[in-house]
Amino acid sequence: MKDFLKYVLATVVGLVLTSIVMTIICIVSMAGMIASENMSEPVKENSILRIKLQGTITERAEDNNPLTFLSKGEIQQIALDEALDALKKAAKNKNVKGIYLEGGFLSATPAELQELRQGLVEFKKSGKWIVSYADQYNKGSYYLCSTADKVYLNPIGMLEWAGMSSEPIFYKGLLEKVGVKMQVFKVGTYKSAVEPFICDQMSDANREQVTSFLGNIWENMLKDVAKSRKLKVEALNSLADSLTLLADPIASVKGGLVDRLCYKSEVRDELKKRLELEDDDKLTFTTLNDVAKAENLNEKVDDEIAIYYAYGEIMDDRTNSFNQEHCITAKQMTQDLQKLAKDDDVKAVVIRVNSPGGSAYASEQIWHEIELLKAKKPVVISMGGMAASGGYYISCGANKIYAEPTTLTGSIGIFGMIPDASELLTKKLGLTFDVVKTNALSDFGSTGRPFNETESGLMQAYVNKGYELFTGRVAGGRGMAQDSVKAIAEGRVWTGEQALKLGLVDKLGNIEDAIKAAAKIAKVKKYTTARYPDAEPWYVGLLNKNSNDYMESHMRALLGDYYGSFSLILNIRNQNPIQARIPFDPNIK
Repeated sequence: MKDFLKYVLATVVGLVLTSIVMTIICIVSMAGMIASENMSEPVKENSILRIKLQGTITERAEDNNPLTFLSKGEIQQIALDEALDALKKAAKNKNVKGIYLEGGFLSATPAELQELRQGLVEFKKSGKWIVSYADQYNKGSYYLCSTADKVYLNPIGMLEWAGMSSEPIFYKGLLEKVGVKMQVFKVGTYKSAVEPFICDQMSDANREQVTSFLGNIWENMLKDVAKSRKLKVEALNSLADSLTLLADPIASVKGGLVDRLCYKSEVRDELKKRLELEDDDKLTFTTLNDVAKAENLNEKVDDEIAIYYAYGEIMDDRTNSFNQEHCITAKQMTQDLQKLAKDDDVKAVVIRVNSPGGSAYASEQIWHEIELLKAKKPVVISMGGMAASGGYYISCGANKIYAEPTTLTGSIGIFGMIPDASELLTKKLGLTFDVVKTNALSDFGSTGRPFNETESGLMQAYVNKGYELFTGRVAGGRGMAQDSVKAIAEGRVWTGEQALKLGLVDKLGNIEDAIKAAAKIAKVKKYTTARYPDAEPWYVGLLNKNSNDYMESHMRALLGDYYGSFSLILNIRNQNPIQARIPFDPNIK
């Protein structure tokens, strides 16, 4: 018995010691990964910057998780800020000889594509080359790859060049089947965010605005590709009408979209020739991340231009939100802007806005904080993929506003949307409701009935008041009469190019142009730049993962284009009922 107890005790002690040792090893390994998080291998001599145009373009690099290899199925992302940094550094880095673009299926807003394309065009001014190849190009990746000196396609590959479309999804019929109606209160003929829930097709006003901004975006893409490929716009439109996706690939060569049909091995042979390598030599590739983390181009000076990234849906708070994507919360952003206002080294602030809008209340709080910040130092807005409705609300008071030609902006309007599930509850589920109340409106918001006439009138008056406030903020910020603002408001979406003509933005340009403008207003010649808010380390996100993250990622993968509207319905009870937003996803293809 003693021997048995001795062996059991020895086993337990061994297991405990093993656990302790393994824990120490894990901690040391984790510490090593954390310590190396901001380190990268130096760019080797005779390197090629390889950019895989797959997945999605995001506004900012949030983290660099060394454990991503464990997350199979994750959507590949290209961080726009990191990519633009890398392109600037690659142009100056003597070890980077050129860029190899691998085309594929890339999802991004037109303005994000346009800004990344401008970065590629700037890179070429260094005298270095760009070569692209793909088995399949979609429209977005081809738009970027058209900047290349040589564009190659697999002999049996596919190239999508078919113009642009917007295909909104309507849920009215689905909601009727389950006994739910949306009670809508809005201001703005073009305020189409509510249409998918109360209509079964686009209104004439919405069709008018979508036709207008889609046409303007397509004109910009045609102009850019025509210039790079030395083609006429008419020829590109003719190719778009021929559905190149299903045509013989040789048609893309004859039409001038690509230079040659070849296999990947042949492209590698050409890359070796460009680097003057022997046939048996290996190509050396580097990544956007490695180049972006190479030498810092900023000169060390005290004066700083802060770049604050405000992207995603505008919310009062994230409490109880199913959507786990990056968002703008009023509480966090106002606190961050207050810190920047107090920082004496920060001479000006560039706010990078990429948002479809959201809570009207949160937008007002952020607008107010920007006004306080502007009283102390210059504030310049750089608009990304979209800065519409609430996104425009928080932008309108800045000293200067810069937008890409294809940015979606404007959408100056307000709406309230509250579901009425009384039919579902009473007729389909058989529930009954009764009430005792002390005043006429004590049961306002009851789930057992729709709004009555008085309640509906009060809600519409509240929305009207919000619209007056919104248009007043725009009028004050842009130096316009409020009636002039209302004439171009009505919830209508404009491109950056259209907004410039209307006086809603000051200049067409990218984030670099906005930074230079901020420095000029602040009267600083030498400055460094810093990005805010600080990105959370990858391991914080790992530790904070919860069931919502898991569910959200899988629902996004399952629903695809339907996810945005699904998320809006799911979160509607947790959101501020008064919204300043365009449709969550304009569904531009």
